[in-house]
Parts: sequence; structure tokens; C-alpha cells
Amino acid sequence: MSGAAPLLKDVFGFDGFRPGQEEIVEAVTAGENVLAIMPTGGGKSLCFQLPALMRDGVTVVISPLIALMRDQVRALQELGVGAGALTSGNTPEETDAVWEGLEAGTLKLLYMAPERLAAGSVMGMLKRVGVRMIAVDEAHCVSQWGHDFRPDYLRIGELKRALDVPLAAFTATADTETQAEIVEKLFGGVAPRSFLRGFDRPNIHLMFAAKNSPRNQILNFAAARRGQSGIVYCGTRAKTEGIARALNDAGQTAIHYHGGMEAEDRRIAERRFQQEDGLIVAATVAFGMGIDKPDIRWVAHADLPKSIESYYQEIGRAGRDGAPAETLTLFGPEDIRLRRTQIDEGLAPPERRTADHGRLNALLGLAEALECRRKTLLGYFDEAEVTCGNCDLCDSPVDMFDGTTAVRKALSAMLRTEEWFGAGHLIDILLGIETDKIKQRGHQSLPTYGVGTEYTKPEWQAVFRQMMGRDLVRPDPARHGALRMTDAALPILRDEQSITLRRDSIKAAGSTRRPAVKAMVNDEDAPLLSALKAKRRGLAEAAKVPAYIIFTDRTLIEMAETRPANLDQMAGISGIGAKKLESYGAAFLEVINGEAAMMHPQRRKLAGRGAGDLYDQLLEVQSVLSRGALGTDKPLSCSASLLAKVAQMRGANEDAMERLLGDKRAERFGAAFLDVLRSAD
Repeated sequence: MSGAAPLLKDVFGFDGFRPGQEEIVEAVTAGENVLAIMPTGGGKSLCFQLPALMRDGVTVVISPLIALMRDQVRALQELGVGAGALTSGNTPEETDAVWEGLEAGTLKLLYMAPERLAAGSVMGMLKRVGVRMIAVDEAHCVSQWGHDFRPDYLRIGELKRALDVPLAAFTATADTETQAEIVEKLFGGVAPRSFLRGFDRPNIHLMFAAKNSPRNQILNFAAARRGQSGIVYCGTRAKTEGIARALNDAGQTAIHYHGGMEAEDRRIAERRFQQEDGLIVAATVAFGMGIDKPDIRWVAHADLPKSIESYYQEIGRAGRDGAPAETLTLFGPEDIRLRRTQIDEGLAPPERRTADHGRLNALLGLAEALECRRKTLLGYFDEAEVTCGNCDLCDSPVDMFDGTTAVRKALSAMLRTEEWFGAGHLIDILLGIETDKIKQRGHQSLPTYGVGTEYTKPEWQAVFRQMMGRDLVRPDPARHGALRMTDAALPILRDEQSITLRRDSIKAAGSTRRPAVKAMVNDEDAPLLSALKAKRRGLAEAAKVPAYIIFTDRTLIEMAETRPANLDQMAGISGIGAKKLESYGAAFLEVINGEAAMMHPQRRKLAGRGAGDLYDQLLEVQSVLSRGALGTDKPLSCSASLLAKVAQMRGANEDAMERLLGDKRAERFGAAFLDVLRSAD
């Protein structure tokens, strides 16, 4: 990996790899077939971008969304990397630039949507331009049963066989079933080298709450995080529009997004969210896969997601920069009923419906968890060693009680009414409330009538919700949503098994007032951070790119905290490679220090590297010897570009120095320059 470390620093601006990245980069660079499952924000893109720079030829990247490709290409171009995309959204000039780069051999990464593989000419074109590797982003899209299935992903296996090149597939979410599909359809059933890099995102705070005036819960959560970028996922298109209006009425800046919008309106919404600081988007799950914004500080679900994989992927869009982020997921019995009905009334075969109920059960188990949510979440992905302290149940352990008797009473009421009724009517029976419906059916004479008065109506609602969450009862679509008992409830009904419930579910659910995450910097550095963000915003607007493509929040925070005095110090900040230092370093130094640090462009290119220090020493030596050792000779000097070449010489000797400097300059400076270089070895 000797060639990786300099590129990692000089191009991407990172001093080291994130956990798990290095061994994946090694395997991909070596030309192995690779399947890497890494958490969102774990640095998947680097694992194919860096090897692409180290390998001969072009790496073609198959990515599912145009917006995602365009952002990655812009970010790479800002780093000085030859990258381009062939998409339907290209301008003619952009497409011409891609072809010119391919023909000149300067393009290293070519991004393409999977739909382009349907064109018969593509295979020949990719062979002709020298593609030597295929990288597949969001590889789970190949799964026909997944919620992100893209039929054209099925062509990628054919592409690999036609080009006969290695393939590296990356995804953040793939259960065992999906992994098997990826191996079969992308790798032809031949197992690649697999990397499972843990699913934990320790910077994300996990929080669930039962619905109790859900719109106000969302508004209160957002109000405590004013000025921070966030996403509110909603179950319906109408709800996205309603919540966006409510947020704007409350003084926030919010937009909505859903699949029913015109394509241009969706593009405008995506662009605004990418480029504006502090914007909130209320969206259906149609929004998200193409979002590469690293500084989303929170994600809220106004409705329960459809599975634990969906939940994990959607909350994973928060805090991709590694800084603290928060989540809130609201859920209620109507959500559970809807999700069960969607599964039961779907067109999937029976075994698939069973698996989907299992995925929903895993999510409901997380929602109704009695201890650490992170332990429950990661347990689903077979991770046993879990350290948390960053979820609502670790913050405040729940109040639990033995719910066995309550559950048995509820089940008895269901059975005595032949499982023809929903929770509302059953609760009226248990509380002994003589409604017209109860009188009409004579249910006031049932043995279970009035046996549940030890609990209030909201408490019984929490009991029934937890029973649904534990999959003890399910709504029956054939009986208009009436609750039916599952086999899992039988041991409790027979008094062979006990069950523990949460007493505080409803009471705690109304409170989503958890304080916002602590300020990103201390009070002393906050004004400077604001000024740095303003400079970034101006540069981003001028270049018409998202702000994070200039610098991420994390990089600006480190600038504000360390206050670099010159470009050498700025080069040591994470996320600042050579190209970005050259492009933006002086502008941000001016914000920090009040004036731009003057530095020759040739010297600026060496900033933050050992050659930069050597350049300064050579410049000093040249100044001393400019008129010769005695100070009486005719003035002589080297150009800045020549000094930069000397500073970067390796294994220099007298002959090499003379060839570089020429006779006169070698006679004047050669020996002294060699002393400087040798003292640094």
C-alpha cells in the first residue's frame, strides 16, 4: 500500500483510513472481485475511487441516480481527479469533455447509470476506452425483492463477463438473502472476497416514541434543532406537503418531496437541499438514495418504516461526516396495521410474505425494546459486541411491569368475540363501557366485560400496541382489520409464559424534547465557524455546487478550532488535499487571520509536505549564495519551479543536480543544495 498513503493525503486530504477501508482498498487495487458491506458514512466511495487512481485504465462506476453521480463527479473534479459521467442529464459540453478525457487517457473514473447498459453499443465502447475495473454502488439494487430494485442492475453480470475485468460491489444494507442474490447475479455465483464492516453508527442517537399528536411531536423535535439540515420521512404524499407547510408556518425553512411531483420540481428540491444550509425536507422514501450530503444532522420518521433494513438505510443519511446526529421514529397501532396489511395483500409468494413479516417484527421489536436500542438493532445484523450510551433507552431506562395478566385479559376478550373486532371495541369491553355497539351485540354479558378497569384507556391502547408489536396479534384483512391471535400468543394465554411490557410507553411518547446535540464548536470558536461557513456558501454559490464539495462541516470545524496561521498548517487539516489547498486555502486563511498568506504558487503546491520545508530551506540558502560565497559575484538565482523540482529530488547526487540546474547554477548552489537534501534524509 506504499502508493495509497500519499494519494490518500495529497488527493483526498486524509491522514489515515477509516476502520476497514485499507484492506478493502488493498483487495480492489490488487484486482480481486470484492463485495463490501459497509455502513452509510463509512467511506464506501473511497474504496473504489482510490484504487481507480492506482490501477491502469478506466474504472466504470455503475450508480443508480443521476444526482448522486453528478455530485460524486463534481467532488472528484474539485480534488483534481479525472472523472466524468455519461447521463441523460449531461449538457453537450459535459459529454464532449468526457469523451475527450477518455481519448486523452486522463479520465480515471467513468460514472454510468445502469439503464445505459441496455444500449447495444455500450459494451463495445467500454472495451474500446480501456475499462479495467467495474465498481457497483448500491449493489443491493440487484435484489428483485428489495425496495430499491433496479432491473438494469441485472445486466451488470453480463458486462463483467464481456469485459473480463474484476468487479467491486458496495452496499450499506444487505441481509443474508440479498447478499446471496448479489453473488449470484453480479459475480455469476462465484463467491467474491467479502468484507462485512460492521453496521454500527455510534455518532447517531436512536430514539422512538409512540404517536401522541404526531405533527406536534415532529414540530417540537425540529424546533429544538433549528438551523440544522434534516429529513422528515412520511408515509404519504399528502403528509409531506402538510408537514412542510407546518414547519414553514413555525418559522423553519422546509420543502416537500414525493414521487407525484413533476421531474423538474423534484430536481429543484434535490438541488436546494444539497446546496442550502439548514433546509428541512419532508419526503416519502422516494427521496434519499441519491443524497450525498454529509452534514444532515437529523432524520425523523413521521410514520413507521416498512422494515428494519429500510429504517437502517434511512437513518443512515444523518451524520455521514461522523459528527453527532439524531433520529426520531414515531409509531402507532395504525402504522402496524398498515404495514401488516400491505404485506398480506401484496403479490409476493407465501414464503416471501413470511420473511417480510419477520423483517417488520424486527423493526417493531426495536420500537418496543425494553433495553438499549443499538443492541437490538445491531443484534438483527448479527453483531453481538455493542457499546451504546447513545439512545433514548440508555438515556432513561424504561419503567417495566409484568403484563402477563393484562395480555391474557386482552386475548380472552378477543376470543370471546370470535376475533371479529379491533382494539377500540375490545378496550371498551375490558373497561366496561356500555356503548351502542356493545349493547347491540350483547357484549356487556361477556365474562371479560369490565375486568380491565385497573388500566386507563390510553394504558390499554399501549398494551394492545405492544401486543401488535410483539406479533401476538395481527390485523386480519379479510375481517376489515379485526385482530386475530398468532401462535406466539398461545403460551401466554395458557399461562405457560410471562411477558414484560413498558408502563411508560404513552406517557414518554408525548415527550420528544430531548435537547439538540451540543453545539459543534465552543462559544469562542462559533463566530469564526459562522464566518467560514459564509465564505464556503459564497464560493459554492459562485461555482453552483453543494457547499460540502468545497469543504465539509467537519473540515470547517477543525479550521475554527485549530486556526491555522499558514498554508502548511492548513494542509494538516483533515479533508484538505493538495488541489483544494491550492484552490481555496488562501481564501479561508484570509477569513481566519484577516489577510491572505502570501506564498508563491509553486511553493503553495508543496504546502503541508516535507518538500515544502525543503523548498523554504533551499530558498534561504539561495538568498545567502545569490552573490556567491563572498558576496562579490554577479547575482544568480533559480526560478520557483526549479527550486520546487530540487525540493522533490530523491537520491540526489552531484551529477543529477548538475543536469537539473545547469553548469552555472550547479557551481554556485549545487553543493549547498545537496547538503540541505541530505540533512532531510
